Amino acid sequence: MKDLQGKVAVITGGAEGIGKAIAAKAAAARMKLVLADLDADRLHGTANEFAAQGAEVITQVTDVADETRIEALAEATYRKFGAAHLLVNNAGVALAKTAWETTRKDWDWVMGVNLFGVTNAIRSFVPRMMAGGEPGHIVNVASAAGLLSVPGLAAYNASKFGVVTLSEGLHHDLTLRNSRIKVSVLCPGWVKTRIAQAERHRAPDERAGQREVDRQTQAIGLSIQQAVEAGLAPEEVADAVFAAVEQERFYIILPERILQGVKVRMEDILEGRQPTLLKI
Repeated sequence: MKDLQGKVAVITGGAEGIGKAIAAKAAAARMKLVLADLDADRLHGTANEFAAQGAEVITQVTDVADETRIEALAEATYRKFGAAHLLVNNAGVALAKTAWETTRKDWDWVMGVNLFGVTNAIRSFVPRMMAGGEPGHIVNVASAAGLLSVPGLAAYNASKFGVVTLSEGLHHDLTLRNSRIKVSVLCPGWVKTRIAQAERHRAPDERAGQREVDRQTQAIGLSIQQAVEAGLAPEEVADAVFAAVEQERFYIILPERILQGVKVRMEDILEGRQPTLLKI
């Protein structure tokens, strides 16, 4: 999708981080913006920033894990603009825990946002986008942790691996139907965002800090926080996303060293080796 001017971009998790950086690129391309986020204050502040720069923007406070809220987002988008051309399923959360420390509520929270948030949006937007008959693009935000299994991130890994395979299947389903809608899956390494503080949105008694985890898990959580602080700039990720949309490229993987890790993982599988511990 090359001609973006006047097209409509729908971005979940659009108030900050990767979502805001993608929205900024979309606004610079003179797209109309639909921004969704759970943080109402940041969402409205971000929307006001773009509106002050001349962008046409609407907002919707949205919990992507709630399919009724995503459906309301789609209805608001089509009521205001009559179309959606670029759908960016960006909203995401994380917590550092092993598989045996991760509670059922933890699983429900992480999978609800990271995986079901994407499936909810696909159900609400794709039929409408297909019916419109215009070119479109869906960007599902996974992670390098959707390609490489990281210790101490059981639920996060599972959710992001799910987003990758969901995106691949969605690509095939749309291609078999000769759809004009293309798909990309974004798999970055750590990015400078507030994902390490994602549990701020949970009830206090459900946060990981309220329950004991072993020392190794604590160390992993600290190392992840440090990696995020030293990670990619959201603007660099947004540049990669728009390059892929223009080129209709499916996999968006950065930085380059992630590809070497993918190669090692594939060799582990093909050669029947034990999994190699890889860093992202």
